[in-house]
Amino acid sequence: MKLSHFKFELPDELLAERPAEHRDESRLMVLNRKEHTIEHKLFKDVINYFDEGDLMILNNTKVFPARMYGEKEKTGARIEVFLLRELNAESRLWDVLVDPARKIRIGNKLFFGDDESLVAEVIDNTTSRGRTLRFLYDGSYEEFRTKLEELGETPLPKYIQREVEESDEERYQTIYAKHEGAVAAPTAGLHFSKHLMKRLEIKGVDFAEVTLHVGLGTFSPVEVEDLSKHKMDSEQAIISIETAEVVNNAINTKKRVCAVGTTAMRAIESSVSSNHRLNEFNGWTNKFIFPPYEFSIANCMITNFHIPKSTLMMQAAAFAGYDFLMEAYEEAVKEGYKFYSYGDAMLII
Repeated sequence: MKLSHFKFELPDELLAERPAEHRDESRLMVLNRKEHTIEHKLFKDVINYFDEGDLMILNNTKVFPARMYGEKEKTGARIEVFLLRELNAESRLWDVLVDPARKIRIGNKLFFGDDESLVAEVIDNTTSRGRTLRFLYDGSYEEFRTKLEELGETPLPKYIQREVEESDEERYQTIYAKHEGAVAAPTAGLHFSKHLMKRLEIKGVDFAEVTLHVGLGTFSPVEVEDLSKHKMDSEQAIISIETAEVVNNAINTKKRVCAVGTTAMRAIESSVSSNHRLNEFNGWTNKFIFPPYEFSIANCMITNFHIPKSTLMMQAAAFAGYDFLMEAYEEAVKEGYKFYSYGDAMLII
């Protein structure tokens, strides 16, 4: 398929600036692939589509406060620093993005915090906006990480124009987040409340957790018309042997196996055995899923509504079927569904 196949008109007012007032009361569009039907529900109604023994696969990555603001030495220019990944804990080396990038060169120093107790030196250029920073801090490693968390803010996507609010710290995080390492939330999971999870548990629905640390590459624009030539950035993924066993048991007993989000789906599709079962995994994946694609593990998917030409939309189209997804997106725009990170959800069965 071509990039241009995923173009559609998305009005700006449908980009969600804020989450729904209650997590499980965002809207839910249900796509039934077999019946070719579209239903309009609330997210908490998702419970009606699952029975005892069905399985939901969750991405338990935790977002860390990756966006910081520093001042450049001498000029005092305000520089945004977006922490991507820690390269070396002992040397306190980090891969980051800087903005504006043209002002930041090797050898420059950046000062953070009112007391300027945290300093970073630029030691390498990696891409046009990418830099490697060495942080200079007198305290222990634990104190250094605490300092990063104090100075960082919730890394809301750039399309959200407002200032970060206190509530974002909680709402841009799933309630089951455990392992810190993501710079963006696995947004399909944001719709689950503690109350809904408890109701699903009581009904006998099982949960299995994988970890995929979402990087900014998930949101990188596709710049080639031929999708087979697009390269995804690698992201760290971890699937335990226990999770693999739970998932494979659900497959073997012909239960509904639901990937909650494109990131959970990418993780499980990155570690498939020759007989279409899940293997344990601990490594990096750059798997890019677009139509046509034969899925091996999940037979059901929860995902948000994605922006035009995004890799996330392409994965959803591969699962729902391209024509059916485009029909659903047309309906979503007409019905005023909210798109993107804080937007509404879709259940594809």
